[in-house]
Amino acid sequence: MFSKYTLNEKSNFGLIEVICGSMFSGKTEELIRRINSAKLAKLKTIVFKPRIDTRNEGNYIKSHDNNKFDATVVVDENEILCKAKKYHVIGIDEAQFFGNTLVDVCNNLANSGKRIIIAGLDMDFRGKPFGPMPNLMAIAEFVSKLHARCAKTGKMANYTHRKSKDKNLVKIGDDNEYEAVSRIYFFNKKNSF
Repeated sequence: MFSKYTLNEKSNFGLIEVICGSMFSGKTEELIRRINSAKLAKLKTIVFKPRIDTRNEGNYIKSHDNNKFDATVVVDENEILCKAKKYHVIGIDEAQFFGNTLVDVCNNLANSGKRIIIAGLDMDFRGKPFGPMPNLMAIAEFVSKLHARCAKTGKMANYTHRKSKDKNLVKIGDDNEYEAVSRIYFFNKKNSF
């Protein structure tokens, strides 16, 4: 099981894990849990977050349960490749905001023996695959799809609904701007416009 995975010192290869789902499904919480587990195993860890994510001021990631972990803010995925070389386990939060080059960066790091743990939205507010996430899921050894509870129906939420009519693909926000919704609510709402 991936949560028990330890780096094989006899192998030159690492692996890639992807944690995905809608907003409020616990992706960052799970990323923090896995990074903390690696730290307990005395592995050198680092976490990256994109500069575009301005919800939390400062050099840390924060879950909706208010758990925090120190993070290095980067402008793009190429910085990750440069800054991650001396670490065993690399966490990347909000991966959907990076470019498609992130796939090559993660492959490069995993091929050099690193464990990469990526968290991000798999779909945008339109219900479409988001950024590099589909390609990261394709190359990953392990993919964990998390779910929230629908804010409208109480059912399992798989989608992120934007509350405003803003059509820009990227709009940084939290529960003031987004809510997790079920498939039935998402498609009924979408078809009512």
